Amino acid sequence: MRYKRVENADVLVKESPYYVENPESHKNNWSTVFKNHHPIYIELGMGRGDFIIHMAESYPQINFIGIEMFLSQMVYATQKLEKMHLSNLKLIHLDAKDLASVFGKEVDTIYLTFCDPWPKKQDEKRRFTHENFLRIYDRVFKKDKRIVLKTDNKGFFQYSLESLSQYWYVFERVSLDLHHDEHPIDNIMTDYEQRYFVEGRPIYYLDARFKN
Repeated sequence: MRYKRVENADVLVKESPYYVENPESHKNNWSTVFKNHHPIYIELGMGRGDFIIHMAESYPQINFIGIEMFLSQMVYATQKLEKMHLSNLKLIHLDAKDLASVFGKEVDTIYLTFCDPWPKKQDEKRRFTHENFLRIYDRVFKKDKRIVLKTDNKGFFQYSLESLSQYWYVFERVSLDLHHDEHPIDNIMTDYEQRYFVEGRPIYYLDARFKN
């Protein structure tokens, strides 16, 4: 997926009090960053930050970390946060494959919200629900593991159901059309999701857990 380059995005992002520079230095010590021992929920590929910002607003007793590889996307999140005061939110510039360099066994939940589906077979290993990534997540999860996924891509959703089940995750909730489910959940939409909702696209959702 290609994104429009924002001039000086690196400078603008690093000026934000929410941005964590050199996150590797906080591995196994994120509780000191937040100054509490609340659960840590992370979002991989946070994009422009709508989801993670509203989650932090809605759940002050949870610490949220938005992770994004493209600074030209993250800069929009920092702009939205300029007049906000959220002590339970931090932002990290990181490739998801390097998660274990930043976290020990400190993460309670991983959100995968409208991540790139990488539909071509040769790109399968780049999908965030490929076994290689699930093994990376094993290294950062606490004892219990939880993955929440939302996507508009049916093929990626089917792939994720199969990959997670083969990895012995159990599905607490699955929806094939989240916005029209007869048993609605407390859903906070991403910026992409807001657009898809207007277009009438079905949103696929799963909440998967693995308890050791």
